[in-house]
Amino acid sequence: MGDSVLNKFQKSVSDVLIRHKSILDIISKYQESCAKVNRSIIKSTTNCGCIHINAKKQDIPDNISYEELKRFMSNHISGELCDICKDKIEEEMGNHLFYLVAICNSLNLDIYEILNKQQKNIDTLGKYSLY
Repeated sequence: MGDSVLNKFQKSVSDVLIRHKSILDIISKYQESCAKVNRSIIKSTTNCGCIHINAKKQDIPDNISYEELKRFMSNHISGELCDICKDKIEEEMGNHLFYLVAICNSLNLDIYEILNKQQKNIDTLGKYSLY
């Protein structure tokens, strides 16, 4: 581990995670944190209304090249997050990252290395990684 913010974060998680040390506790907290991220995004639409989600079938013309595909794809979101919703989503995503790193720590995995490998895959495969 180097001195990157990821490495510092991973060490900090290791230092402070005491109560939910069991991998079973960590996995269940990770799953719960994912649900809270989803819920905070949904509440931005249903409670606050700062964003709108208009999900519908993606209309993709026939005989389109893969390079042009991006122009026709939508994230189905309109509007902008207000400061309150943005803060809440960031908080929940931070908790989610905490438990992801806690899983890494339990399994003796380095989050920095995982992200580096993933970046190398993207760099190598580019658009063909199909994410």
